[in-house]
Amino acid sequence: MATPKALILRAPGTNCDGETAFAFQLAGGQAERVHLNRLLDQPNLAEGFQILCLPGGFSYGDDIAAGRIVGSQIRHHLDEVLRQFIDAGKLVLGICNGFQILLKSGILLPDSDDGHPPATLAWNESQRFVDRWVHLKTFGDKCVFLKDIEKMYLPVAHAEGRFAARDAATLAALDKADQLALRYTDAAGGEAAFPDCPNGAQLGVAGACDSTGRVFGLMPHPERHLDPTHHPRWTRGEAGEVGDGLKIFQNAVEYFS
Repeated sequence: MATPKALILRAPGTNCDGETAFAFQLAGGQAERVHLNRLLDQPNLAEGFQILCLPGGFSYGDDIAAGRIVGSQIRHHLDEVLRQFIDAGKLVLGICNGFQILLKSGILLPDSDDGHPPATLAWNESQRFVDRWVHLKTFGDKCVFLKDIEKMYLPVAHAEGRFAARDAATLAALDKADQLALRYTDAAGGEAAFPDCPNGAQLGVAGACDSTGRVFGLMPHPERHLDPTHHPRWTRGEAGEVGDGLKIFQNAVEYFS
């Protein structure tokens, strides 16, 4: 089939769209950066793509809350478009601010019957912006983007990344369904405390997927570790043959092979 195409949706304040487009191209796909206003004006643009990605950054300056404005625009103007996109068997990825948008729009985890979201991304427990590298481990085999990945080492850079479910029952249900697919660990792969878990997330959750495994959001930045030289200690021989984040994009492209 034709080379899979990724729509990289950007908004005012997005600043990782170029790197994310490059990641999909490096993985063997095509990528086009599309401004949110263009998609709002021409929703049928999405039909020409197999992957939709919401990259990292600070959409609308995070002036209300991280991802809240774009999430609201999607919820009120593009919800049907994205639902059709997902129902067609396509993929959606949200990175950092994109993860925040996916949760606030209800696309990743649909609202409960009472109209409230099952989970959100709240302020880091430290109440500070955190910028560091973290160890990660995958859980379950539901998520398409994490196929054949056991662990990763990726950077995080956020102030609102603490995964918090609305209650204990919801958290347990998501865990049982293998939707809490990516979690922070310490260097040995064990349970992480601060700073290995940079935000205090419940169960150390760094990423979550929907019930199909085809919609995935994560706080770490895979597009910032594509090449071995991106590793902060590559000169000491600690990097692999490729950057840990590349496999996520390769999995998305190869899904349509």
